[in-house]
Amino acid sequence: MRPGIHPQSRLVVFRDRAADTLFLTRSTATASKTVVWEDGTTYPLIDVETSSASHPFYTGTARVVDTAGRIERFQRRYGRPASTRG
Repeated sequence: MRPGIHPQSRLVVFRDRAADTLFLTRSTATASKTVVWEDGTTYPLIDVETSSASHPFYTGTARVVDTAGRIERFQRRYGRPASTRG
């Protein structure tokens, strides 16, 4: 890597505000807040709205959407699509 052009990577704590969970990982993101981690070290703190701890796909609370009903409703309102000519 060329020296002097890459951002500095350091340990940062990400806090999922929805699940109130903390993650310690490396990042180049900057933060204005800090938090004391379990080992007593102070790290920059970045708040996020959604992470793997609160996202429906990862937590298993995802809903299945009834797309067939939506398609039928659309076709009733606006008619069936024109057939393609060969």
